[in-house]
Amino acid sequence: MKRTIRAPFLIVNPKAYIYGEESLALAKVCDELGEKYDIDIIFTAQHVDLRMIAKETKRIILTAQHMDGINPGRGMGHILPEGIKDAGAHAVVLGHAEHPVSTGQLAAAVRRAKELELLTVVCADTVPECEAVSQLHPDVIIVEPTSGIGSGRASSDEYMKATNAAIRAVDPDIFILQAAGISTGKDIYRAVLNGADASGGSSGILNAPDRRAKIVEMIEALQRAYKNRG
Repeated sequence: MKRTIRAPFLIVNPKAYIYGEESLALAKVCDELGEKYDIDIIFTAQHVDLRMIAKETKRIILTAQHMDGINPGRGMGHILPEGIKDAGAHAVVLGHAEHPVSTGQLAAAVRRAKELELLTVVCADTVPECEAVSQLHPDVIIVEPTSGIGSGRASSDEYMKATNAAIRAVDPDIFILQAAGISTGKDIYRAVLNGADASGGSSGILNAPDRRAKIVEMIEALQRAYKNRG
């Protein structure tokens, strides 16, 4: 059965910063905090770690960092959707700037994810990209300018508002996650006040002196902003 997701929610996206036991330890922190704060947390993991993490967590939305829009059979070296589903993933990120795919490949992957009842989290950069990706009707769109990824500089208010409006004009039911350069609770607060349903981080969390404290900071800012926005 497809997992549900509630706004506001957080993404913790370790990319390839960590793996194995270190990734499991952070996933357990997110599991604990998700329970404590009653918040949904998308946690992405290396494909080889999905099954291990799935067995030891219950609250996070465990997410693969990529998959291919293929069916069982030929496809040497590709990531089979059924494989990540069987490993315990609830969702998949598609079309990230660090793993770009063609429009056709993206559409095929979204279609296959929907067939398997995996939550679809698709990335977009510009306003035209947001409009195009919205036509695929994913569950979540991660909005982030490529130039801002890992920069420590969050997007401008103008960028956030323009991309949010572009998505909602096509499909108001898509959750919007403003990302790129998010590293503090203040960044999260501003993203949500500008209309996002979610936010989160990668390097801002992974490079923090205390990862747990950074995630707590982000959760509290997220929930405070969502409440204040009304």
